[in-house]
Amino acid sequence: MKIITWNVNGLRAALNKGAWGWVQQEQPHVLCLQEIKSRPEQIPEEYQQQFNSHQVYWNPAVKPGYSGVATFTSIPPLLVEYGIGREEFDHEGRVIRTKFVGFNLFNVYFPSGQRGMDRVDYKLTFYSHLLEICDQLHASGERQVICGDFNTAHNDIDLRHPKANQKTSGFLPEERAWIDTYLSHGFVDIYRLLFPDRVEYTWWTYLLNARKNNTGWRLDYFLISEALIPYVKDVKIHTDILGSDHCPVSLVIEA
Repeated sequence: MKIITWNVNGLRAALNKGAWGWVQQEQPHVLCLQEIKSRPEQIPEEYQQQFNSHQVYWNPAVKPGYSGVATFTSIPPLLVEYGIGREEFDHEGRVIRTKFVGFNLFNVYFPSGQRGMDRVDYKLTFYSHLLEICDQLHASGERQVICGDFNTAHNDIDLRHPKANQKTSGFLPEERAWIDTYLSHGFVDIYRLLFPDRVEYTWWTYLLNARKNNTGWRLDYFLISEALIPYVKDVKIHTDILGSDHCPVSLVIEA
């Protein structure tokens, strides 16, 4: 199974930049999009027709033009759930869980903390509550894949200028510690496991020619249950693919 995760920073804008053409070339079995900023009825009809080859599950935010996730799949899921059972998070449309044979797939757009400390606290609480759900699934023997925009660079290798960003949300010690916590609860960052020394990023600000200069951050991840490691065939960051300030990441897994 090939799974692609991509924060498109506005689905309609990404479609207008040719994103769907690249997706069709890649032919993923599952496509997880974050920050779609739109509702299904806002997508142009020409694309609605092209989407018909997939089952599409939408979880847009209540607030127009903000947040939201969507999961496209050519493999019928056994179960689909929206949100994490907390209204303060679920009205922002941040999670879709699809259950397939062998594992649960979480498509997640983690909150950003860059609008003040209240949003950092909000972000950390979101991390905590999602992990409670994952712990329950692990305890019942369920294997999991969490993909999406984590809005956190884990270690120094995961951003171009770590020293300059010690006090920047996205690289705060308390945010990074939550990635450590997930990894201590039966998950692995499969990209970093396979490529411990590789320097690649998944997000670049639109300012100051950041992408051209590769002044980026790795914010988009696949965290997978340790039990799934033997089934992973490849994980790839597609740094050359445009259409958003993030690039897509793909995982090939046989589970």
